[in-house]
Amino acid sequence: MKFEPEKEIKISKRKICYPINSELLDYLKSYERTFKSPIVYDDLLRYVDSYPILDKDENDTLWQGVIYGPQEMSEIHLNLKKIYSRLSSDGDYEGTDHLFVDSVDYCTFGNSHPFRIKIKNQFNDNHDYFYIKKADASRIYGLEIEYILSPNRINFLVYENTLVEEHISGIPGDVFLDKYVDENMNKIRLAKEFVKFNERCFLRLLGDQRAYNFVIVLTPDFDQMQYRIRSIDFDQQSYEGKINLYKPQFFRENLEYVKFVTENLDESSIKQYQHEERALMAKRMLVGSNRLKKLIKIMKEDQIAPHEKTVQLREEIFNILQDNELKKRESMGEIIETILNFILRNYKNNVTKTF
Repeated sequence: MKFEPEKEIKISKRKICYPINSELLDYLKSYERTFKSPIVYDDLLRYVDSYPILDKDENDTLWQGVIYGPQEMSEIHLNLKKIYSRLSSDGDYEGTDHLFVDSVDYCTFGNSHPFRIKIKNQFNDNHDYFYIKKADASRIYGLEIEYILSPNRINFLVYENTLVEEHISGIPGDVFLDKYVDENMNKIRLAKEFVKFNERCFLRLLGDQRAYNFVIVLTPDFDQMQYRIRSIDFDQQSYEGKINLYKPQFFRENLEYVKFVTENLDESSIKQYQHEERALMAKRMLVGSNRLKKLIKIMKEDQIAPHEKTVQLREEIFNILQDNELKKRESMGEIIETILNFILRNYKNNVTKTF
């Protein structure tokens, strides 16, 4: 795969929000992904005032701080603490008197219109975040697939039309390019990680991974810095019809990352890292086979994208994989099942040939 961005790539301005059907809800219950929330997403919309949140350079962050009336604020903050307790531990509310809600922020940008809640420890000022969003089946599938098939784990909970997600720590990809790129950075390692991230997104059909939709996680090693790229946005799971929308390399916002690849890796190294990622994904599929099969079975029967987008994606992927099974596929779940089967089949064949 050549790493070169397109001149222009268009993504759906407004994604359709799909409801969580009963089969998916049962699946989530079986894996402790559901809970009875004391408040729902719509309750947080009852704020009486808001103000723009600016960064230290006075730029608009697209987040707004929200203010609740005095009668509602204490109840909302108390319930947010309860949700945080359930998300971060076993839900035992005792022993959390030292925690308080420091702020509630709202973002009108994007599909899920999230609320970001900042929880603070009054004794040591340590803080954490979590998010409350509109529940959407596409995003739920994306979160579950991320949990099963990626090197990352993510915790979330669902109640009716409300989705609660933990905060994913890291430096936003666009901020990293702005402030953390210098001559001392190991660009080869970052280029390798971007190749692997690009491959992973394509294979599990996660779209719209522009620089502000993923974070860079830095881990000091004994002799150098390690990098990992993690998605923080799963709204565009198996939704778009154009195949390149599932490849981060084709977004102009990621041009600098593409340059890291083209300037630091040769074609054989790129192919090596792509094969490594496919092999790792195949191993995760084997380990989590029961859970993955249950999820894909539900996904196959669910509508999470317009039919015309499904047909377009089926044809574009067929042009790459040349797998005749794709011709029979009528849903996004069936398409992703075919891709994953293709990966697993090739992995097993290659392992058999080895030695």
